[in-house]
Amino acid sequence: MIAIPAIDLRDGACVQLVGGDYADERVRLDDPAAVARDWTRQGFTRLHVVDLDAATGRGANSERIREIIAASAVPVQVGGGVRDEGAIERWLDAGAAAVVVGTRAVEDLDWLAEVAEQWPASLIVAADVRGRRIVTRGWEHTLPLDVLEAVERFNTMPLGGLLVTAVHKEGQMQGTDLVLMEDVAEASVAPVIASGGVTTLADVRALEHRGVAGAVIGMALYTGALDAAALAAQFGASDFGDGVLA
Repeated sequence: MIAIPAIDLRDGACVQLVGGDYADERVRLDDPAAVARDWTRQGFTRLHVVDLDAATGRGANSERIREIIAASAVPVQVGGGVRDEGAIERWLDAGAAAVVVGTRAVEDLDWLAEVAEQWPASLIVAADVRGRRIVTRGWEHTLPLDVLEAVERFNTMPLGGLLVTAVHKEGQMQGTDLVLMEDVAEASVAPVIASGGVTTLADVRALEHRGVAGAVIGMALYTGALDAAALAAQFGASDFGDGVLA
């Protein structure tokens, strides 16, 4: 089990939004590369970077992401607005350890199958889930697809991981959806990374006991609700296990 700090980028800054709502920005730090260095100094061995502006069509933070990759001595997985082969190739060439694909990947499973074959074990599919349904495009569209039905399709592809965000828990620091995460972990061939509401060491341990391979953690770390040193000491230097990106 590995704990992975989230670095969400908006207008060149590292931010944390409550429930993904741009109107409810709780944290803003102006030097994302310094944030990345600080997480690695504290003992975390992987980082999760998302370009919120690219994901929502508001712009891009590409230079900031390249700075983070260059400043980090640990693997960095990059996502946000990755919807074509060119974007995947650019981030891998820039040094990303993995590329996180979301909206297009879950809306166009044939495309996902093609790019997964082209870059085996290098893609992490991001499935944002509300009420067991996958939501896309900034959580504004709900697909007629149950998450476990999607997992069955994902299992036929050589993915590096499956990132599941409990949208209804995101940014609220009230714990994650353990039942959802356990069900997905049991069904998925690819290692599952949980996101959304992870707040305490007990939450992380509970996810580990349910077969989850990793947890992306944002708000609880940035607000100090979760002790970063204690988390890194217990879960910062783990790995995903066999067959997953180092």
